[in-house]
Amino acid sequence: MRPLVAAPLLVGAYGVARITDGFDGSRGPGLAWTVGHLFFLAALVLFVRIFGRLRTMAAGGVTATAGYAAGLAGALALAAQFTIDIVVGFLSADHDAMGPRFEAVKAIPGVEPFVYTVVPLLFYVGMVALVARLAAGRRVPWWSPALVLVQAVLPLASKDLIPLAAALLLLAFVPLLRLRPAQPVVLARSSLSTGPF
Repeated sequence: MRPLVAAPLLVGAYGVARITDGFDGSRGPGLAWTVGHLFFLAALVLFVRIFGRLRTMAAGGVTATAGYAAGLAGALALAAQFTIDIVVGFLSADHDAMGPRFEAVKAIPGVEPFVYTVVPLLFYVGMVALVARLAAGRRVPWWSPALVLVQAVLPLASKDLIPLAAALLLLAFVPLLRLRPAQPVVLARSSLSTGPF
């Protein structure tokens, strides 16, 4: 399955697992907590590949390179956040035991902005920038970056909307499926050449 399809599906699976995990009134620890977080971590691996491809599709440049760098930084921060969540889940007997462990992690200087609040947002900023760059070059329709932006904002209203956001992201990626990397230019050998190089 292509990363452009698999990544949104994995994000959607995380969203469904998260909703399922909350049926008992609390989230984590447990199977749904762990599996859901593993789904998202797998999606992040694919997004790193996607960001690289989008940068290539956009033929580099300042905007695409900045978007790529932002996306990677955000993906690394989210990977750290979700890894911490999994570890805390494994170490905790119940939901109440998770709270103090999270507080201890967030009390470490720099962890809060770099792992939980500021840097993770760069993942979405980079994604929007890369798809917007392709739209500016008329390689994808205008609604692709619009949908990427909407899906990034939806979870801010409610994380229960993550499955819907994932569906919108998959729709936004549909025009990207037909794009191919630019072919290298092959220079013909000069007719004046008298022998091999």
